Amino acid sequence: MKKVKDSRRTFLKQSLVSATALSVGGMLPAFSAKSYGNILGANDRIKVSVMGVNSRGKALAGNFAKQDNCDVIHICDVDTRAAEKCIAHVNEAQGFSPKAVPDFRKSLEDKDVDVLVVAAPDHWHAPAAILACQAGKEVYLEKPASHNPNEGEILVKVAEKYNRILQMGNQRRSWPNVIAGINELKAGVIGRPYYAKTWYTNNRPSIGIGKIASVPDWLNYDLWQGPAPRTAYKDNYLHYNWHWFWNWGTGEALNNGTHMIDLARWGLGVDYPVKVNSSGGRYRYADDWETPDTQTISMEFDNNTQITWEGRSCNGHTIEGASVGVMFFGETGVLKIEGGNAYTIFDLNNNIVKEVKNDTKIDPRNLANPAQALDSVHIQNLFSNIREGVPLNSDIVSGHISTLLCQLGNIAQLSGETLNVDPSNGHILKNKAANKFWSRAYEKGWEPKV
Repeated sequence: MKKVKDSRRTFLKQSLVSATALSVGGMLPAFSAKSYGNILGANDRIKVSVMGVNSRGKALAGNFAKQDNCDVIHICDVDTRAAEKCIAHVNEAQGFSPKAVPDFRKSLEDKDVDVLVVAAPDHWHAPAAILACQAGKEVYLEKPASHNPNEGEILVKVAEKYNRILQMGNQRRSWPNVIAGINELKAGVIGRPYYAKTWYTNNRPSIGIGKIASVPDWLNYDLWQGPAPRTAYKDNYLHYNWHWFWNWGTGEALNNGTHMIDLARWGLGVDYPVKVNSSGGRYRYADDWETPDTQTISMEFDNNTQITWEGRSCNGHTIEGASVGVMFFGETGVLKIEGGNAYTIFDLNNNIVKEVKNDTKIDPRNLANPAQALDSVHIQNLFSNIREGVPLNSDIVSGHISTLLCQLGNIAQLSGETLNVDPSNGHILKNKAANKFWSRAYEKGWEPKV
């Protein structure tokens, strides 16, 4: 399989045929750029399988399908209803229907699949990506990179061992104005930046008290749980509420904090911290929600800098006028990046020095598809890497580090400890209570391996 895959990958890189090279005036009236791409030949097109398509995955599948150099050929979901809706959505976008492949492992056996897009729940992210790498596929992996730090480290090793391409879905790494803002920061526009404040706010309702119920006939609940230890089905787990249960989810810190903490780390030029603490809890409602709905994480780094994250899942009052964002504080001013493709620079007297506004509409609180057009840039960065070796804007090593920072925050929260961390690798130093959260228990036979 690897030989077949590598020859196809070489062909993709060598191919210069692209529908986007055609002028609009040269098209036949009945054909779009996508249609012309199909006429020019399927062999130069990147074939994609999408895993997990109820919400975010459906939006991603549609976005991949709209790319002129891509075909979505498989839709993988344990929910037959979600799969049917996504297939119809993709058909509308690309003009033909992908095949329903309920078990993504069967999709990985298909030599025609080039890329697996992983948008399943967090407990599936690393295990699915690992299996994809071992099957010789490239991966577009939604954030977070993993459910726990040990998985993230295994994933990095597997990608290297099998020479696979992994792009994490922290899409702001590819947004042009965000890149410009970070470049200005690194060029010294506010002097030396030493503190980055990040945040996310929303008005999420209570999830109530779930009742044990029969598994619906449209759901393969055993495969949905996959690598996670088995838990009886309750009527308030699926689809979105799994985020707030530790067995499958990682809380708001990794659900939305990953994006902003990644920007903060990028802007400050830091990797692993030396100290991490967290405070918070489930304060708003008395229900089954396990992860914090209110949380403040603080990270200190060995270059005399700090990152903080404030998450408020159940009180949407904005910070600095934005529901999500990062502010960099430096010697001579402040640089703010909100949820969109924009940034603002202030001097120390709060005067606006420069303002670069959004050129595309963004809705940071849209759960499925906040920025489709801009996310296409991230997708095309992956394709350019596959075809031409253009560097990834968010490779798996970088994605793992940003994910790990959030995971360390959750470990500090769960253990009730301030963590001392080795800045060379992110490992927790001399703390048994905290280190027990470095990995997790797995359903027998599902343990991820290099």
